[in-house]
Amino acid sequence: MSSSTQDDAPASDRPELLRALAHDLAAADYTVDAVAELLGPEAHAALSRDQIVPALAATRAAGEDPARNPLGAVVRFFLLARPLPAAGLDAVFPALGADGLRALGLAEPADDGGRLAAAVDLRPYAWDAEEGQKEIWVASDLAAHQRPGVLRPDHVLGIGHASATLVQTTARRPVERALDLGTGCGIQAFHLLGHARHVVATDISERALAFTRFNLLLNAGALGLDPDRLEDRVELRRGSLLEPVAGELFDLVVSNPPFVITPRAAGERAEDQFTYRDGGLAGDELVARLVAGLPAVLAEGGTAQLLGNWEIPAGAPWHERVRSWIPADVDAWVLQREEIGPGQYAETWLADASQQRDPAAYEDAYAAYLADFAARGTAAIGFGAVWLRRPALGQARLDRFEELTHPLEQPIGPHWAAAVERADWLAAHPDLAAERLVVADDVTEERHQRPGAEHPGVILLRQGAGFRRTSLLSTELAGFVSACDGELTAGQIASALAALLGRDDEGFRPGVVAEAANLVADGFLVPSGMPAGFPAGTAGGHADDATAGNREETA
Repeated sequence: MSSSTQDDAPASDRPELLRALAHDLAAADYTVDAVAELLGPEAHAALSRDQIVPALAATRAAGEDPARNPLGAVVRFFLLARPLPAAGLDAVFPALGADGLRALGLAEPADDGGRLAAAVDLRPYAWDAEEGQKEIWVASDLAAHQRPGVLRPDHVLGIGHASATLVQTTARRPVERALDLGTGCGIQAFHLLGHARHVVATDISERALAFTRFNLLLNAGALGLDPDRLEDRVELRRGSLLEPVAGELFDLVVSNPPFVITPRAAGERAEDQFTYRDGGLAGDELVARLVAGLPAVLAEGGTAQLLGNWEIPAGAPWHERVRSWIPADVDAWVLQREEIGPGQYAETWLADASQQRDPAAYEDAYAAYLADFAARGTAAIGFGAVWLRRPALGQARLDRFEELTHPLEQPIGPHWAAAVERADWLAAHPDLAAERLVVADDVTEERHQRPGAEHPGVILLRQGAGFRRTSLLSTELAGFVSACDGELTAGQIASALAALLGRDDEGFRPGVVAEAANLVADGFLVPSGMPAGFPAGTAGGHADDATAGNREETA
């Protein structure tokens, strides 16, 4: 795509100005940690909730005299969207200057008094990578709390809750080719560059691709890119869903697609939709098509991870509809994290685009949501993560659908990768009786019994990390787990239990071993020799940090 400004997106065809901007931002110490220290805990926490008044108070002096506190002035300008005099911006950005900000499309006149206002949100973002912490700056459109009125239809979202969730959910591994489908401002692509040799980033919005290109070039050094040979590592392609990569294969695909279920109207035009969230199809059809189509672009052993919403028909299990989308020859693991009713769903997404600022339109839109869901018999809407794999020889066949609504350890991606590794191990070791197992390091046991009772009535295993599951154990299985120290095989432990308990029935020993396999799959037990501690992996960005992402997107 062209490197010139697209529909008032930041310009990426002025390398000397991009270098000057990066220099000035670094000189002002515009980083996640420095901003948090400047604002203080209370104002920083409020900003993460899109409440800017405490941050305005904390940076008031910088607004009066920007030169005395460059970091405070940058925060007021880009995070709090408060205009500053051009002369003050010249002092805060000495290499770039106010004129440079305007030339890059980052500032625009605020009034006739010579003040300039931020035209975009530009904020620091950080994450822990294998080689150390990465620090970059990410440009996106101003959020609802930074500007008046309803969002523009081609709004380019920043690092919202859903995009941060996908960052943390992705099971990362070194790959040759990766695809970021629906890149938006580019957040997923930035992370993919840390473990993929080549990344293709697609979006239906030319304006979103322009933001992504700007962000890549602004942070070329931190991301390990040659700005003169960007296409060696990253390709930006415009198109809908899988059209831009038809016929190609990838080792890893990630997508935070426009999954929001929005009522469709007769005669509706594409420009009437919010492209960052609305797929333009009825119901959950966009997610359905994507899930069904993704296996076609996966190489052997390749995986795909995406977020999505799905409709849950009245009287049906939540996973029934999702399972129907997945081809029979593809591994699937779907995790539902939340389920809400049509009314709450409508309220969430109407507020997301600030549509409540027009009361009459809000009432009509709310009613349209309810009528739309009722027309399809939708009782609830689920949100969650989908993992797919085109299995290679020797890998497990996974068909797992589970609902976990409690808090998970983040990032969950390394734990997800470890769970898949255990599943593959189980597939390669069908005779678990011959294997030695140990209890994972984060697992604890709880026993509950009524006062005066001789034996506990409830025995629980709890995970302190990862998926944080709880498993209810029988007395026999609890005894099995307590003996898993890697010294005896699973079969030997089961035989010893049978002798101890006087169980000579034929099914006891294989039954205990089969239950132990389930505990391995869930991570309570791990094979001896496989790490029993928490899996190592690249952490996600500071997803709960006010400077790491705006919160227009609600998962």
